[in-house]
Amino acid sequence: MSTYQKYLDTYTRGFMGFNTLAVLLQSGLGGFAAMLILQHGNSVAQMVQLFFVVITCSVFNGTVLAQMKPQVVFNTLLLSIAVSITAIITNIFFIG
Repeated sequence: MSTYQKYLDTYTRGFMGFNTLAVLLQSGLGGFAAMLILQHGNSVAQMVQLFFVVITCSVFNGTVLAQMKPQVVFNTLLLSIAVSITAIITNIFFIG
């Protein structure tokens, strides 16, 4: 069994509780990413980064509110976290 499958099974078993924690985690992470992006100005490049961070966080929140299947919610959570972390790393190490 792969690591992804193990985490998905765990997430599925505690779906309602993990959704609460996941919304808090990705909202905080997305907010931090947005703050770092906006600290570097408001050029087109920053606005594109901000767009992707906000959209992925909103899509995750939408999947939770729409009560989609656990696998869909889990995959959008992973996507949202990946986009936010990429934006954070980019703005700390490469743009800053």
